[in-house]
Amino acid sequence: MNNTMNYKGYIGSVEFSEADGMFYGKVMGIRALVSYEGETAKELIEDFHGAVDDYLALCEADGKEPEKAYKGSFNVRISPELHRAAAVFAAAHQISLNSFVENAVSNELAMQKG
Repeated sequence: MNNTMNYKGYIGSVEFSEADGMFYGKVMGIRALVSYEGETAKELIEDFHGAVDDYLALCEADGKEPEKAYKGSFNVRISPELHRAAAVFAAAHQISLNSFVENAVSNELAMQKG
């Protein structure tokens, strides 16, 4: 089961409230709060699409550039020891620390896919 949806480059979460009998979610990877809901999967998808369209229209009306989800840059906090070990490994293999982290994340995701 996939707990995300994709529309116009935006990723939306899919949650379910048993108490309310409602599906709900929010657009992930941006600071703006863009949320949606529906009683059925079809309604949830329609409201997600509408919420993204409304967000884009509001940005255009305000003359603001819409946020792009997952731009490819993020901060990672790790222990100083792990940071040092990764930097030493990267230097010893003549690659940047950024390339080392990118390869490590890519390899872990490939292993998880199985």
